[in-house]
Amino acid sequence: MKNVVRVVGAGLAGSEAAWQCARRAINVELFEMRPVRSTPAHQTADFAELVCSNSLKSDSENTAPWLLKEEMRRAGSLLLEIARECAVPAGHALAVDRVAFAARVTEAITREGRITVRREEITSVDEAGEQVTIVATGPLTSESLAEEIARLSEPQERAEPERASRPLPHNSHSPHLYFYDSISPIVEADSIDMTRVYLAARYDKGSADYINCPMTKGEYSRFYDALLEAQSVEERDWEKLNYFEGCLPIEEIARRGRDTLRFGPMKPVGLMDPRTGKMPYAVVQLRQENLRADSYNLVGFQNHLKFGEQARVLRLIPGLENAQFFRYGQIHRNTYINAPTLLRETLQMKAHPYVLFAGQICGVEGYVESIATGLMAGMHAAAMASGLDPLPSPRASAFGSLVHYVTHADPRNFQPANITFDLLPALDKKVRDRKERHRLQCELALREFDAWMEKAGMPAVRA
Repeated sequence: MKNVVRVVGAGLAGSEAAWQCARRAINVELFEMRPVRSTPAHQTADFAELVCSNSLKSDSENTAPWLLKEEMRRAGSLLLEIARECAVPAGHALAVDRVAFAARVTEAITREGRITVRREEITSVDEAGEQVTIVATGPLTSESLAEEIARLSEPQERAEPERASRPLPHNSHSPHLYFYDSISPIVEADSIDMTRVYLAARYDKGSADYINCPMTKGEYSRFYDALLEAQSVEERDWEKLNYFEGCLPIEEIARRGRDTLRFGPMKPVGLMDPRTGKMPYAVVQLRQENLRADSYNLVGFQNHLKFGEQARVLRLIPGLENAQFFRYGQIHRNTYINAPTLLRETLQMKAHPYVLFAGQICGVEGYVESIATGLMAGMHAAAMASGLDPLPSPRASAFGSLVHYVTHADPRNFQPANITFDLLPALDKKVRDRKERHRLQCELALREFDAWMEKAGMPAVRA
């Protein structure tokens, strides 16, 4: 094998994969098509740009997101280290200044001597084994590369036609899936009426870093009716849009019933208003967007409304009557492969083992999950480039459980997944107390993870 790994895409997964190869003395060609060719959602040419939320989820010990991040920390994740350096207040969650984060990642990758950055679009993938290739082009993969991925997937698809899932519209033989993902609006901090809101974290976990906009029943009803009446960007048959259930637009949630928002993104539980001593009827939460604290995003308020309609409807939220928007909500198509049909537990293609997939395109959902699969793909690719066999991560670990889901889920109805305890294997002994059960699962996962890292020749980084 040539001692060079090709990484296609410099997003979260691709940047982490390139770094992991380089730290193992493997040379990398990292391809990123921006700014030569942009996407509908990206705004810069920086690596690892976060286009949706700025949150990397819970940092509370013995939660599933914490476990995945802890394994990443022990494996020496570059992006997780930078995320902590660019953190902004977010209660018990890890959130980042997305501009600073992307800039720091870009700087770290471009100054690494073993990584050669090439700003060009890749439209073909070498599956013959001349070099190892990691495809980490994310949910906004270009049409040309999507067609190439479809070509690589065709032999497996023909061999297992009954396992095929919903195809992309442009290729009836493609094993890809697609769903419409969303971006939340961002408002200027100075335009928020702080006399009408209060600071709190749900159940008082962590510091009170979220701005909470409380609603009475009447205020909620007015907002709900206006939301349903608002005009969308495109007049479509909404029943045919293949939304991912974990990232639905607020207007789509609202269509499912009058109280669905109150049990979803506007859930008031655990957010007692200190001014009244009571729980509001509904709450809209705002999370700090950057280190300057000059902007906040509306948590869970992704939508597909026309910009003028967004301004009209969102200004019905108490405290946002005069809101000025840095960015409105948007919808974009996300593309990912039918991983249970196509991938091994090492993220290699079954039919083309010198081609690996990482990030959202391999069927994971979430920033942290994307970085983690990039880290794993980088480790595996480096092993292959050195003439070694890649070692799958242990099933009991968060790494192993995430990849186990991606490669063993039902391919006929495959949807991306976040890391949850549901993905981890059950303990041998039944433990009724949920917190204790999760603590023991984390303890087992980290023990197995450390042993795997030792066996892979990269001892885990301890606290």
